[in-house]
Amino acid sequence: MASDEGPVRVDSWIWSVRLTKTRSLAATACRGGHVRVNGDRVKAAQAVRPGDEVRIFHAGRERIVVVKRLVRKRVGAAVAAECFVDNSPPPPPREELAAVGHRDRGTGRPTKRDRRDMDRLRGH
Repeated sequence: MASDEGPVRVDSWIWSVRLTKTRSLAATACRGGHVRVNGDRVKAAQAVRPGDEVRIFHAGRERIVVVKRLVRKRVGAAVAAECFVDNSPPPPPREELAAVGHRDRGTGRPTKRDRRDMDRLRGH
């Protein structure tokens, strides 16, 4: 499980510790500039080492983790939790997420008036 031979690719590590569902999603996040290691945007092949801070913006929230242990293969959730320290801010409450209005399917594009009403609801 643990690999002490050397560094591990950042996309592989993100997938192995279950921060993304698939490795291709992790690689896509790297290509899109949504992954940072020690403050720098990285490519998928960038090496990650213990002590590195990895920031990933995925699924609408930012995860900030510090690498404790390297793993090359996907591991169970209990083992994955031991491989990093999670310094992420808490997710927003469900009430805030539900406050955003949704349009009925098939109603077409919102008019200018509808857009202003939605912006007012969101607090913009």
